[in-house]
Amino acid sequence: MNLSPPTTEVPEERLIEALREAGLRLTPQRLAICRYLAGSHTHPTPQEIYRALKPEYPSLSLATVYNTLSALVELGAIHALGDAGDDTTHYDADTAPHINLVCVRCHRIFDLPHQAVAELEQEAAEHTGFRIFGARVVYYGLCPDCQRAEAKEP
Repeated sequence: MNLSPPTTEVPEERLIEALREAGLRLTPQRLAICRYLAGSHTHPTPQEIYRALKPEYPSLSLATVYNTLSALVELGAIHALGDAGDDTTHYDADTAPHINLVCVRCHRIFDLPHQAVAELEQEAAEHTGFRIFGARVVYYGLCPDCQRAEAKEP
């Protein structure tokens, strides 16, 4: 299995448009958060986003990061994945149906696109009338790197 970074590119403009719809001012800090999410191939936490952007945006507050992420989640523009065994919420800007694989040791999250997830989403929408914003399946386990490290432990 290939656990390389996801190939799905998230258009920054889609995230910015979601902020407009929420009625939020498009401040440089909020635009930077959108840019960071669109360009990220990881599943960042609010603290990671804050630490990455704070040097360039000294007036950025952690509250702005949380509020921006919350607005984007409410609009279905990104997903809140919950924690990866590290007691902090991770976010995913890729809302296309896919599987998330969470390593319970190193706390990395990997994406695995899979057609069955998209088919389940379509079936759920057709049978229930729901307007679905996205779908995901989460598996927890040990990534190949952590399995190798575990095998080397005494």
